[in-house]
Amino acid sequence: MADFFSTGLGIFVIILAQSLLMAIYLLLTAYFILYADRKIWAAVQIRRGPNVVGVFGLLQSAADMLKLVLKEIIVPAGADRTVFFLAPLLAFSLPMAAWAVIPFNETWLLADLNVAILYVLAISSLEVYGVIMGGWASNSKYPFLGSLRSAAQMISYEVSIGFIVIGVVISTGSLNFGQIVAAQDGGYGLFSWYWLPHFPMVFLFFISGLAETNRPPFDLPEAESELVAGYQVEYSSTPFLLFMAGEYIAMFLICALTTLLFFGGWLSPIPGLPDGALWMVGKMLFLFFLFAMVKAITPRYRYDQLMRLGWKVFLPMSLAWVVLVSFFAHFELFGGAYARWAVGG
Repeated sequence: MADFFSTGLGIFVIILAQSLLMAIYLLLTAYFILYADRKIWAAVQIRRGPNVVGVFGLLQSAADMLKLVLKEIIVPAGADRTVFFLAPLLAFSLPMAAWAVIPFNETWLLADLNVAILYVLAISSLEVYGVIMGGWASNSKYPFLGSLRSAAQMISYEVSIGFIVIGVVISTGSLNFGQIVAAQDGGYGLFSWYWLPHFPMVFLFFISGLAETNRPPFDLPEAESELVAGYQVEYSSTPFLLFMAGEYIAMFLICALTTLLFFGGWLSPIPGLPDGALWMVGKMLFLFFLFAMVKAITPRYRYDQLMRLGWKVFLPMSLAWVVLVSFFAHFELFGGAYARWAVGG
């Protein structure tokens, strides 16, 4: 048996099994964070939320998914059927693929790439195509307008996200997530993490993540009062479910990236406590809680306000931060906090 797993076919079976485990984990996570999202929103509004189907309403998400799967798939008469069905598949599969390089500890990951950050940025830049294809293939002006607004929004905030990530890369000297986390292991617990030296960019990254995943208050592509639910208005049944599942998986990906880049990944916040994947998952769930709270307590931005914030505020600030971090790292100021590559952190 051991000899089999050393062959090409055996390695393929191992990779396939690992990919299936990751897919199952992501689907279960999307299931429960959807439930948590609804319960948190309900608690803020002083109501119960899902509480009938199953114990504490835990089966409500399953009932909703089953309802969507069993519904009839309706395709508009003038739609491009190939692109119409390809769009939700793309919107779902690309966020799933990005998780291939996300580590939960030193060894729990599918692919340990030296250019993992470039891989994630490349995948996230492709996600906009699923939205554009969905709006265009519907052959209706309302979904098309929603897809254009979504594309402009996602591209705008990808720029600021890229510059913020560059600051972390400069401090670490690596594009590998494992080395970025290792650089934050300075022996002082949470005070060794990058949230402290890169403090202003944590907020910009979090807000840009909200806009990148079309979450409130930046859910302009799905503004029901303006665009009849945006680019997915013509979708029903399973294609609509794929769009929504992809959105939640992408949102949890932003939580994972924030954890790895700024909050030490799987490192323990208290010196002496063992590190591990539980810390990683716990930090991601806390960040998702913040995502849900933002949805519950903030009003929606106007589209012109959204674009002005991205191009006139976040872009100059993130670009200026890259220059500052480069200066701090080159001269190893502040005790080498911005030059972990030089001090061997």
